[in-house]
Amino acid sequence: MRIYVAGHNGMVGSAIARKLQAQGGEVITRTRAELDLTEQAAVREFFQCERLDAVVLAAAKVGGILANDTYPAEYIFENLAIETNVIHEAYSAGVTRLLFLGSSCIYPRMAKQPMSESALLTGALEPTNEPYAIAKIAGIKLCESYNRQYGTDYRSVMPTNLYGPGDNFHPENSHVLPALIRRFHEAVENSVGEVTIWGTGAPRREFLHVDDMAAASIFVFGLPPEQYAAHVKPMLSHINVGTGEDIAIADLARMIADVVGFEGRIVFDTSMPDGAPCKLLDVSRLRDMGWTSSIPLRTGIEDTYRWFVDGNEHMRAG
Repeated sequence: MRIYVAGHNGMVGSAIARKLQAQGGEVITRTRAELDLTEQAAVREFFQCERLDAVVLAAAKVGGILANDTYPAEYIFENLAIETNVIHEAYSAGVTRLLFLGSSCIYPRMAKQPMSESALLTGALEPTNEPYAIAKIAGIKLCESYNRQYGTDYRSVMPTNLYGPGDNFHPENSHVLPALIRRFHEAVENSVGEVTIWGTGAPRREFLHVDDMAAASIFVFGLPPEQYAAHVKPMLSHINVGTGEDIAIADLARMIADVVGFEGRIVFDTSMPDGAPCKLLDVSRLRDMGWTSSIPLRTGIEDTYRWFVDGNEHMRAG
């Protein structure tokens, strides 16, 4: 089977590509320099030239609170462009199987916890990443609409906060877990006795190791159509992917500090935004399908920190 993994250089895409290759799949990839997914003509030419059996759409412009708040136009435009181009041109080229990767930020800011798939479009989104969330919601609805009108088998998985080898450790554009790893590591390196963290530390977040996400994605993608359809509805077809457990940011910071070996003081800057107060996914639908996560948070953090330190100094650039 020839499977195009869009976003294979990213943390999630690379993990999925590795697992697909390990299972004997023929993985087709293109770098951004080779194929700009925001350019419709280029995407059309690619799909018309390649004889693909399936697509995994893991390509996206991603970032933390600061990046989303600073570049909202880029986040909504680029993600919408990628989704519409890939999904439509896949259909036009006769590709009937596609897996779209979204994000847990699609759910309302004050959604009932844990957030079930049915919470989609029931309330206002978190303002700091609303443009990105709207783009991801559009991706879900694109898949559902093509399925309804054209009979395709386009599925969507919504991961919780992901981390792991291949993550982005940029000091301004990274998510909270890799950002904390970098801050505590550099504090130890430079003998700094204090690390400041945005917000109160009270918000709770769920974290999933990228290898677990890859395993869940391939599991969902590989389900027979009748088995998948038994757990979804035509207008509610996305699947949450997570651990079903969350942790306060303050406790996460202490866990990372312990893994890194930072023994100084942790200060919370309460003048900075917290983001959504709680983001825990209801993963009962995925569990009913037969899949659960297997990598404990501390084990995953230790794995990620080893990757960051051992031969990946370039990830600290910026």
